[in-house]
Amino acid sequence: MNFFDKWVSNTVKESFEQNPDQQPAESKILLHTSLQENIQQIKETLGNSTDITIRVVRIGKSAEQLMGIIYTDGLADQKTITDFIMESVMLDAKGTRLDKEIQSSPDIIQIIKDSVLTIADVKDVDDYKTLYHSVLSGETVILVDGHSEGLIASSTRSWQDRGVTEPLAESVVRGPRESFSETLRTNTSLIRRKIKDPNLWLETMQIGRVTQTDVAIMYINGIVSDEIVTEVRARLNRIDIDGILESGYIEELIQDDTFTPFPTVYNTERPDVIAAELLEGKVAILIDGTPFVLIVPALFVSFIHSPEDYYQRADVSSLVRVLRYIGAFFALLGPSLYVAITTFHPQMLPTSMFISIAAQREGVPFPAFVEAMLMELAFEILREAGLRMPRTVGTALSVVGTLVIGQAAVEAGLVSAVMVIVVSLTAISSFVFPAYSMSSAFRMLRFPMIVLAATFGLFGIVIGLFALTLHLCSLRTFGVPYMSPFTPYEPADQKDAILRFPRWALLSRPRLINQKNPIREQNKLTHKLKHKE
Repeated sequence: MNFFDKWVSNTVKESFEQNPDQQPAESKILLHTSLQENIQQIKETLGNSTDITIRVVRIGKSAEQLMGIIYTDGLADQKTITDFIMESVMLDAKGTRLDKEIQSSPDIIQIIKDSVLTIADVKDVDDYKTLYHSVLSGETVILVDGHSEGLIASSTRSWQDRGVTEPLAESVVRGPRESFSETLRTNTSLIRRKIKDPNLWLETMQIGRVTQTDVAIMYINGIVSDEIVTEVRARLNRIDIDGILESGYIEELIQDDTFTPFPTVYNTERPDVIAAELLEGKVAILIDGTPFVLIVPALFVSFIHSPEDYYQRADVSSLVRVLRYIGAFFALLGPSLYVAITTFHPQMLPTSMFISIAAQREGVPFPAFVEAMLMELAFEILREAGLRMPRTVGTALSVVGTLVIGQAAVEAGLVSAVMVIVVSLTAISSFVFPAYSMSSAFRMLRFPMIVLAATFGLFGIVIGLFALTLHLCSLRTFGVPYMSPFTPYEPADQKDAILRFPRWALLSRPRLINQKNPIREQNKLTHKLKHKE
C-alpha cells in the first residue's frame, strides 16, 4: 500500500471512529503548497508511469517562479498544450506585466487564468482526486509553486478516434449513413446536430471505481416525464462496480426485470434513432468507449419498428411491419408447429402432403423432436461460428456450412428435406427483427416451445403462448408497461403500433410515456381538442 492509500485509509478510519453513526465518506485530500511535494506525490500514486508527462518551467522576468504542467501522453494534444498553454505562459512571462503581477499579487493562479491562458475551458483544482481524474482523462493540470490550488485545461483532450462511419449493425435502404463512435463528446455532438433546442439537456457522471467511465444522460426538458428522469438518475447512482467497459454493463444493471429473455432497454448506434426517441419523451444514456447508446423506457414495439419505417410512405411501412410480425411468428413457432402436427395432429395436413412427408421421413432414424433439435443446434453453431470467424471467411463458412451440412444430412437419411426447409425458413424469419437483442430472445424461446410441442402437441404450444403472453404483460420498463399500447389498450397510440398511419395523423406522443407534453403536431384537430379541454 503506497502513501496515498494509507493516507486515505487512516483519514476514513479516524472519521468513522469520531462519527460511528455515519457511513464513512471518501476524504478529500488537498494539494500541497510545494510544487516539488505535489509532483512527488503524483509520481508515487501513478507508479512513475512513463506516459505521464510532467514539465517544470520558470515564469516571471526574474525566472524565480516555478510552474508544473502535467498531462498524459496519448490522451492530450501536445500541440494545443504547446501553443495555448506553454507558449502563452512563457512569452507573457518575459514581459513586465506578468512579472509585476507575480511580485505584487499572491493570487497568481487567478492572474494566469484570467489574463495569460488563451485556451478555452479552464477550471480550478485543489484536491488530488480531481487532479488524477483530469490527468487520466486527457486534460492538462497546471500547478504553481507556493500555491495549494491549480488549474485544469479541459480543452486539451485528444486521442485516436474511429470517426463517424456508416452503421454496421443497423443498415437501412433510405436514411442517414452516420453512426456513433467510441468518443462520448462526438456522440453528443451528433445528437445536437439533429436537435438544436436549448431544452436538450445533458448530465454527466462517472461510474466505476477503477475505470471512472464517463456516463451521460440526455433528454428534452419539457417533453420528458420528470419521474422517468429521476428514476434513471437514481438507478445510475446506485451502480457500484469496479469498471464499465461497454453499454451492456449499464443495461444489465439498470433494467427492471433480469429474469426475462426480452430486452427492456433499447440500444442503437444510429443518431437519428436517438433523436426520434428523445422527441417521444424518452431518456438516452451515452457511455464513453462504446458506439451503442441506450434508450429507456423501451417498449416491445420499439424492437419491431425500424427507423426506415418513418422515411418511407405509410403504406409501404405498414406492409413491412406486418411482414415483420409474420416473420416473428415463424421465428418462434416454425419448428414447434412442424413437430406438433407431424407427431400428434397429422390429420390437419392434406392427404397428399402427409404422404409426401411420411415418405421422406421413412428412412430417418430419429423422431421429429430430436430431428428439429439437432437441426436448430447445428444452425445456431454455424451462426455463432460465422460471427466469430474473420469477416472474409465468416460469410463463406455460414453459406457453405449450411448448404453442405443440410444436403449431406438429407442424403445420409439423418433428417428429412422438409425439416431442412422448416429450419431454413425459421432462420430467415429470425433476421426480420431490426433489433438483434429481440431476435436473440425469440431464438432462446424457440427451444422450450419445441419441447412443449413434442410433449403436448398443439395444446403445448397454446400453453406456451399463454404463459408467454402473461409474462410479457407483467413486464415493466422504468414504470411503463412493456406491452403498451396493446395492454393497457390505448386507442390513440394504435396509429403507430402495428400499422403506421400517415405523418399528418401522428398528432400525439405515446400517452403512457409522455403525459407532460403529449401534442407532437399542431393542426386543426389539435386546436379543436385543446378547445374542448
